[in-house]
Amino acid sequence: MASVVSEEHVQFCFKVLIAHLKNDALPKPAFPNDSYPLFVTWHKKTRNNERQLRGCIGNFSPMHLHKGLKKYALVSALQDRRFSPINLSEIPLLTCAVSLLTNFEKAYDYLDWEVGTHGIWIEFVNTDGEKETATYLPEVMEEQGWSKQEAIDSLLRKGGYYGPVTETYCLESIVLTRYQSQKLEQPYKG
Repeated sequence: MASVVSEEHVQFCFKVLIAHLKNDALPKPAFPNDSYPLFVTWHKKTRNNERQLRGCIGNFSPMHLHKGLKKYALVSALQDRRFSPINLSEIPLLTCAVSLLTNFEKAYDYLDWEVGTHGIWIEFVNTDGEKETATYLPEVMEEQGWSKQEAIDSLLRKGGYYGPVTETYCLESIVLTRYQSQKLEQPYKG
């Protein structure tokens, strides 16, 4: 598959965040305005030289890249409820990853996908009888060292399911969509 994500996309996200934090005018993108479902992820280098997640938010509906990258660069950096907002002093310690999502396919069952190849998006019924969704990008399962079942268990918990996870529950309740991602992660090259 030809690469669709570029250095321009990643650096644009940095420029948008920096301009916002400095109250400057937002930059104008120079890359094509194609449409993709997308995610923007921020990591921070810690004192131990490890990567710490600082934000990751995106959208499964195709968006024009000019609008989508601008929106999710800021939303993932400033509004991910799991983390405090990123501040200007963190920029030298950050990397930004842009993931453009492709090849969406309904799976035959909850295990019809490959670790390291597919991201997974599940729809399921929680213990209150309400429909919920949750996703992991393709790299998450490999980074965590999870099996398919461990990833499904974790994803159900992430999505708010706290009942027993059994094969019968998984087979009857989970609708899984698998997808692939073109991803590039870089530090700021300002």
